[in-house]
Amino acid sequence: MIGGVSLPVLLTVALALLAGATVQSLVGLGLGLVAAPIVTLADPRLMPELLLLLAAVLPIVTLASEREDIDWFGLRWSLPTRVPGTAVGVWAVAVVAPATLGVLVALMVLAAVALTARAVRLPVTRTTLALAGLASGAAGTTTSIGGPPMAILYQHEAARRIRTTLAVYFMIGAALSLVGLLLAGELDGPTSLLALVMLPVLLLGAWLGRRLRPVLPEHRVRVAVLVVCASSALVLLVRSVV
Repeated sequence: MIGGVSLPVLLTVALALLAGATVQSLVGLGLGLVAAPIVTLADPRLMPELLLLLAAVLPIVTLASEREDIDWFGLRWSLPTRVPGTAVGVWAVAVVAPATLGVLVALMVLAAVALTARAVRLPVTRTTLALAGLASGAAGTTTSIGGPPMAILYQHEAARRIRTTLAVYFMIGAALSLVGLLLAGELDGPTSLLALVMLPVLLLGAWLGRRLRPVLPEHRVRVAVLVVCASSALVLLVRSVV
């Protein structure tokens, strides 16, 4: 038992993190999508601190091996608007029922996936980047699923650019959230210790994702990104209505 968490729960959390880290290493996002629902069911006390701590570390592993294709222009315009987006999310949490927020965000993500899958190609401009950062901050704060707005915008970019740009975005976003939790006194020692224990699992998932990249051709990465985004929305929808 570590930090009051039993061995069966530890194994469940480890498997969820392994799967999530593998998916994120492969396509650029997925740690929260795969692991968050399972970790919440296994032990709600671990959320969101455990996932945020690991979400701040996993991008470092990605950037250690590939960082040449980071879209710094996009980050300069999307990261600043994440802050007011977070504020909008905080306001929404205070005035709107969580289930309603979950359904609204899920439906918006599904609509965006449906529109951009074939008919609409969103240009990566200052305006769309700022709006994606705003939407990501709001969605991430209200539902813990903030990756799809940025991923949908970058879906037509090269696979390496998607992975590295989202890695920087998620790393800074998770760090900001952790600072907020720290200032609010919500970070505790046992969860931080558990995150440290789970680091080898995270590293194994990152390694597996790299090994699987040759199996996923470049032209299939966009499809994989959209599938992950749509899956996250469906998970959120089910979680909100059940």
